[in-house]
Amino acid sequence: MEKYVFSMVAFLLVLALMATLFSSSDAVFKGAFEENFSKSCPGTHFKTSQDGQIWYLTLDQVSDCGFMTKQSYRFGWFSTKLKLVGGDSAGVVTAFYMCSEVEAGPLRDEIDFEFLGNRTGQPYLIQTNVYNNGSGGREMRHQLWFDPTLDFHTYSILWNSHNIVFFVDKVPIRIYKNANHTNNFFPAQRPMYVFSSIWNADNWATRGGLDKINWKNAPFVASYKDFTIDACTWKNPYPACASTTTQHWWDQYSAWHLSSKQKTDYAWVQRNFVVYNYCQDTVRNRYKPQECWLNPLD
Repeated sequence: MEKYVFSMVAFLLVLALMATLFSSSDAVFKGAFEENFSKSCPGTHFKTSQDGQIWYLTLDQVSDCGFMTKQSYRFGWFSTKLKLVGGDSAGVVTAFYMCSEVEAGPLRDEIDFEFLGNRTGQPYLIQTNVYNNGSGGREMRHQLWFDPTLDFHTYSILWNSHNIVFFVDKVPIRIYKNANHTNNFFPAQRPMYVFSSIWNADNWATRGGLDKINWKNAPFVASYKDFTIDACTWKNPYPACASTTTQHWWDQYSAWHLSSKQKTDYAWVQRNFVVYNYCQDTVRNRYKPQECWLNPLD
């Protein structure tokens, strides 16, 4: 019995030590809007459910709406569940993204999920993009295998020093590899805030701007819930967790490469749902960007 008690005490001490090591540099939270986010729209355009678990962002001719984290992060896992605007949403963009600057300045780093509205009956498109030092042009567009307006679905970003992976309902739809050794186009040096928004982008979002917002259908409402961040909170001058230490699951070998199942899911998406890939756009890119030569599954 004494040996058993001693073993249990030792086990608990190890757990306590591990908790101290990992909690000292990580940020892990869910929900709690007021504690973790600030909004950038009138109160009339940001509402919550009675229990505070669902957040409703509204776009109309008076205002758009958005919110952002109070903290910035460098590397980690960023995820939310989102229900998109239904019906005729042409010209409306709902976004879930990360940016190194609050005002999206000309030298920003950025990682984007943008959901491009549509005319009724047409499929929603997801546009993903990566910016480094103000330069973007790394767009991909995908269709979805479900109607994103009927229910909540999970959209996630995995960001570490090796790659950026975009997930939809745990299915990897895009892998952006770090090709710093050849072209230095990977956002790895600066922390980013996490943003969500709904806004008027009818100058480009739907059929290249041909389909404008029909304001008779306003207000347009996007719904968010279960916001999750498991990441390295930025602390000046430089938090220890921003280095590649492999102490965190999002910075270990399993997060640098897809699992066998994830590779199968990724291949399925590439075969069936890719609408546009900048790597294959020879008109726009006379010379293929260096990261396009990398095998995303390596």
